[in-house]
Amino acid sequence: MEATEAQAELRRRALEYHSRPPAGKLAVIPSKSCKSQDDLSLAYTPGVAAPVREIAANPEKAYDYTGKGNLVAVVSNGTAVLGLGNVGPLAGKPVMEGKALLFKHFADIDAFDIEVQTRNAEHLIDVVAAIAPGFGGINLEDIAAPLCFQVEEALQKMLDIPVFHDDQHGTAVIVAAALQNALELQNKTFNTIKVAIVGAGAAGLAIARMLRALGVTAVYLSDVHGVLHEGRNDLTHWHHAFATAPAHWTLDDMLEGADVLIGVSVRGAIPESALPGLAPRPVIFALANPDPEIDPAVVKHLRPDAIMATGRSDMPNQVNNVLGFPFLFRGALDCRARQINQAMLLAAVDALARLAREPVPDEVQQAYGFSEPAILQFGPEYFIPKPLDPRLRQWVAGAVTAAARKSGVARI
Repeated sequence: MEATEAQAELRRRALEYHSRPPAGKLAVIPSKSCKSQDDLSLAYTPGVAAPVREIAANPEKAYDYTGKGNLVAVVSNGTAVLGLGNVGPLAGKPVMEGKALLFKHFADIDAFDIEVQTRNAEHLIDVVAAIAPGFGGINLEDIAAPLCFQVEEALQKMLDIPVFHDDQHGTAVIVAAALQNALELQNKTFNTIKVAIVGAGAAGLAIARMLRALGVTAVYLSDVHGVLHEGRNDLTHWHHAFATAPAHWTLDDMLEGADVLIGVSVRGAIPESALPGLAPRPVIFALANPDPEIDPAVVKHLRPDAIMATGRSDMPNQVNNVLGFPFLFRGALDCRARQINQAMLLAAVDALARLAREPVPDEVQQAYGFSEPAILQFGPEYFIPKPLDPRLRQWVAGAVTAAARKSGVARI
């Protein structure tokens, strides 16, 4: 089937999937019986007054008598939806519903999608802060930079529940875990490599921050206006910490000799002409979706010594945020964490990296169409776990909970 025909067929199937009654991907299902007069008297008046009084006297009791402890708000203003850009909050709703579906399917977390009509940071902060009491955590989604940085930082200071921008930290966790294993396969280490990141938005900056925490000292970024350096007058204070390149550098200079090339931009952002100049045995992550920054077939032809990851599910080594956010929140909610901190993120990185080295169960092999055992095994074609691996919850959520307790942010 031609590419255009395949795309048309995918569009048809996706629209049919979303419009099939009931429309959308979410529904609210009661968790308690309400079939008798007695049930009704417990669920609502007069019985409901009992937990109201308990919570009024001690707000922590909300975790005992309501769904707060297993409820996450997926909040977006629709300004950076997937690779589609500023489509607005209503058009972004299918994505937010999808995020909520993934929370439930992978980690049994209830989630409400909340779309906010605003491009003003203070307004968005006020809205989220106002609704926060009813939730155990806030997942910020598809909010354009630099607004996303301002909103997240403010809410983290204001609220005593986890506030997490998945486009930043979720992406950074999966990239770091995949890169840890890819570097081992290429016989390289974090503290000796040069990293070039094409794309300096929310994901690019978060990846750079995570890699520094893991020991990378030479990390450089570029955006549509060029390489980040201190001579530029168009950078936010979030960018200045990574504006370390010489002022004369071009994109070619940044990519020259890079051991690791990470794309978090758009199709075509990584030029084919740069491939010969990369260091021996490079690692290339082209994560734009659905079209990577550079064609993997071109990479394989021009740099057969490279190993690669993309954001696509139909290619090896998919860097997929569903490996992270459901289990980060699961681990945080399980211990009633006040935040998701750096220690918890690093614990998730380590857990994901270690899980990829374990033998892959037959059920996972079969879920991805492999009839023979051990087709999926640690190596250049498999260095990050698959999203349908049932071990993810135990490994990642467990590590996150342990890190939360050790770092002192857990309530229980």
